[in-house]
This record gives sequence, C-alpha cells and structure tokens, in this order.
Amino acid sequence: MKLITVNVSESTYREFKEYAKRQDRKTAELIREAMELYREKKIQDSGAQSLRDLRPESVGKILKPMSANDDLLGEMVNL
Repeated sequence: MKLITVNVSESTYREFKEYAKRQDRKTAELIREAMELYREKKIQDSGAQSLRDLRPESVGKILKPMSANDDLLGEMVNL
C-alpha cells in the first residue's frame, strides 16, 4: 500500500472521523473506500463505451405505435 499525504478541510476530515467512529472503523479505511469508489465511478467508467456494450433499458409503455413512414428523430424531438 502506498502512503500519501492529502490536504482536506478541517470540516471534511471531522465528518469522516465522526462517521468512522460511529461505524467502528478507522478514518483512513473510509478515505481509502471513498477513493476506490471514485476510481470505479469516475476513472474506470470514463472510457467511451460502445452502444453495443450497453444493455437495453425499459422506459415504460409505448405511447404511439410507429409506422414505416414515421421519422424516429422527429418523434424524439417533437414530444
């Protein structure tokens, strides 16, 4: 594990310290966890994803069926 020095505001450190005490954990452990969450969400996920990698999401029921002549872009813009 790499030892680092980080400057944070007194209030931020106090909140981490108080929360760690309530959770019966070490403050450094919480800070490491917070850094890992940031890395997972902001650094690793920041790479461009292909649409092929994304799973479909349900957004509810169909409001109006489309015909072969409908313009999908028009449907999305003219809600």
